[in-house]
Amino acid sequence: MSLIRATDLTKTYANGGTPIDALRGVSFAIPPRAFACFVGPSGSGKSTLLNLVGCLDRPSAGSLHVADTDVGALDRHAAAVFRGRTLGFVFQDFNLIPVLTVFENVEYPLLLVQRWPAAERRKRVAEVLEAVGMLDQAGKRPDQLSGGQKQRVAVARALVVKPRLVLADEPTANLDTATATLVIDLMKHMRDTFDTTFVFSTHDPRVVSEAEQVFALRDGQIVDDGRSNAPATKEDSHVRS
Repeated sequence: MSLIRATDLTKTYANGGTPIDALRGVSFAIPPRAFACFVGPSGSGKSTLLNLVGCLDRPSAGSLHVADTDVGALDRHAAAVFRGRTLGFVFQDFNLIPVLTVFENVEYPLLLVQRWPAAERRKRVAEVLEAVGMLDQAGKRPDQLSGGQKQRVAVARALVVKPRLVLADEPTANLDTATATLVIDLMKHMRDTFDTTFVFSTHDPRVVSEAEQVFALRDGQIVDDGRSNAPATKEDSHVRS
């Protein structure tokens, strides 16, 4: 069973009338509860692939199914609804709204898309902030937080809608080594706690070393998926911890 399944996926852009193949016949599968990453040099296609999986762009050819949905067939409105209900996003520059508090930043997706009742929103926001260790910072604004704290809030915001899949674009790029390690450990713990799949686009060897699936891209093609281990069960993760 696959949460994400791509078959002969192609993405072509027109650059001044000249077609540029960002992805060329990519095929892969990622199971539920995976911790997976796309790696490769700039221009390899990994960010394009993440955008397609996140319904921020549409493939030129091939098929892409996410959570049993043919996302390549979705129109703009349907893609937005699907993103709001199924996906969470974590960015390297955090993308927190500076005028909102930590609590309000995490609450925002529930207001924007899912429109939860107020009491349920407060309960859910508190739950995820507590899970990432930021409940005691709920009243602060982003400029009062460290980089690691901002990324914890970003993870909480991604998880608040109870997504099946979280996509993270270079989530440790702006963090020092110690903080990046803590954030990676946090995301693995969140995977085990909420049964959420995490998929990364990254250059960071620290993320790659923790991934259960690694897809190396070059020139728009997957050139290596040499490590593909089934995600651990909760019982297995408890044994190792």
